[in-house]
Amino acid sequence: MPAMIVIGYRDDLDRALRNRGLNPFYIVQSPAIPPQGIDFTVVTDIENAHEILRAALAARIDDVAGVLSVHEMGVFGAAYLRQQLNLPGNSDSRKVLDFRDKYLQKNALPPHIRRARCRYVPPGTSYADLAAEFGDVFVIKPANGGGSLRTTVVRSPELYEQALGPFPDRSDVAVVAESFIDAPEFYVDGVWGEGRLQWSTLVRYRASPLSAAQGGIMAAYILDRRLHTALFQQAEALTEQVLSSLEAPDCVFHLEIFDEADGLTFGECALRLSGGLSPRCNELTFGVNLFDIEISLALGEGVPHIQAAQTPERFHAHILLRSSSNGGVTRADFERNFTIDEMDYRSSPGTRVGPYGMVGYAIVSDTDEATLQKKVDDIVRFNEAC
Repeated sequence: MPAMIVIGYRDDLDRALRNRGLNPFYIVQSPAIPPQGIDFTVVTDIENAHEILRAALAARIDDVAGVLSVHEMGVFGAAYLRQQLNLPGNSDSRKVLDFRDKYLQKNALPPHIRRARCRYVPPGTSYADLAAEFGDVFVIKPANGGGSLRTTVVRSPELYEQALGPFPDRSDVAVVAESFIDAPEFYVDGVWGEGRLQWSTLVRYRASPLSAAQGGIMAAYILDRRLHTALFQQAEALTEQVLSSLEAPDCVFHLEIFDEADGLTFGECALRLSGGLSPRCNELTFGVNLFDIEISLALGEGVPHIQAAQTPERFHAHILLRSSSNGGVTRADFERNFTIDEMDYRSSPGTRVGPYGMVGYAIVSDTDEATLQKKVDDIVRFNEAC
């Protein structure tokens, strides 16, 4: 059985690989260890290309068909391994950096694309320096971060010092400051191939990822194109401008956008699937399996023909559930109060906590977008109150 080297582990990708007749070998960073019975090697730093290459060579894997990562922290290493091991798929590790480093990405875009102003924050940079450039409110985040981890909205010198706390020995290019954009966020899940947009959809966050990273509940729902024709057209135009400007390879991508009153503002773009349950919701809504497309690209098969439902029967949303404050709420309590399509919830002590504090998830659907949004709101409020 051909092997696929995978940087980072997620169980939905593992199922997709095995369904394609591939034997995955994982390179992971603790504590994200695969379940028992799965082949893997642990490295200290999943972003260290030197260590990742050593791990791949030491594994002495026969018949390697490709390498991939659907994790933000693994996309550079995946491109580097393809280059070193002469494997198919995107091997331009330099170009990948324009999709990893926030400063490089935003400053590689042409002037007409609206985006937050961005600069590195080397040691010794004061709050006053950044406030003079960005105003009294700005954002501090890792230059190569994923999601909203270690991202802080800074409103005072005291908050600035706290925001730099997770970076005690930072380099000159480890942290960036960005101008703060106070606007609703949504994201584009899509496929880019042969220099053009092959397929995409829009997904609205219920609340910003930053609020979810700071104790809120992450939830998002797919938008109905028929209700947002102009928004879809604007988002697709912006997406094509960004990916063309950055010379994106054939890829599955995740692109975030701010919906400001006077137009759309680019947030950032990653060469990977979106996290959480978004890939599953896309498959349930449109019949598009982004995992399968990601695997095809890693095998060098190119972008397959995508047959997506143009007018879906039902639109889907996902909620990343947090543990209850008293530990007494169970999966049955959620299912008793709500109509849920798919669910997993483990409230027992010692349950491993995932991204955004999740200990489970719920997927819900409806034919009507407003009703779907209300379902999401009701489940989030129930989870917050329990």
